[in-house]
Amino acid sequence: MLYACGGTRVLIAASIDEGVAGWLRGSGKGWVTAEYAMHPRANPQRQDRDGRKGRIDGRTQEIQRLIGRSLRAAVNLEKLGERTITVDCDVLDADGGTRTASITGGFVALALALDRLRSKGVIGAGVLRGPVAAISAGIVGPSALLDLAYVEDSKADVDLNVVAMGDGGIVEVQGTAEGAPVPRDRWTALVDLAMSSMPSLFASQSEALARAGTSLDKLVR
Repeated sequence: MLYACGGTRVLIAASIDEGVAGWLRGSGKGWVTAEYAMHPRANPQRQDRDGRKGRIDGRTQEIQRLIGRSLRAAVNLEKLGERTITVDCDVLDADGGTRTASITGGFVALALALDRLRSKGVIGAGVLRGPVAAISAGIVGPSALLDLAYVEDSKADVDLNVVAMGDGGIVEVQGTAEGAPVPRDRWTALVDLAMSSMPSLFASQSEALARAGTSLDKLVR
């Protein structure tokens, strides 16, 4: 599936494999993991493919772990059974917020993969706890902004990523003050701004699933 948020576009696919890593065998639990990559022309200037020289850089590893953690928060791993779902996120156009776009779009791909298992009678309802989505926010000059474009992000005094569930629970907050320390009340206001956008993200996920012929009700209840 193709997910777009602003000028950022991410191609996402979820693959199901029977079995889990050795440390999970016999537990009855499944696993959800993610891989993330930038297309060489996702930015105005071409970049070499990550890993081409033998190792994945630290930024990519950090983003992959964030996406995986976020998606696992939405899944009852015990009800998945000993299966592994890998969500591949390939950024085609990068204009800021690529990791948050990968999480929001990645959940839709994950839900579609789980629905395929459900339709075959392999898993039942309750495999999902609910939807998960993510958004970036930041402070540029005097203004607090959502879903910063690259040109805004490069000038931001504060950069923040928020991952949340459909019930309002927060999965993860990543934030950095790029210069002077920022008062706590401004951090709180920025998290509140990010959370205010979540209902529209969850609605977009539901619409995408409906167009694909499924709904979260089949997987959550």
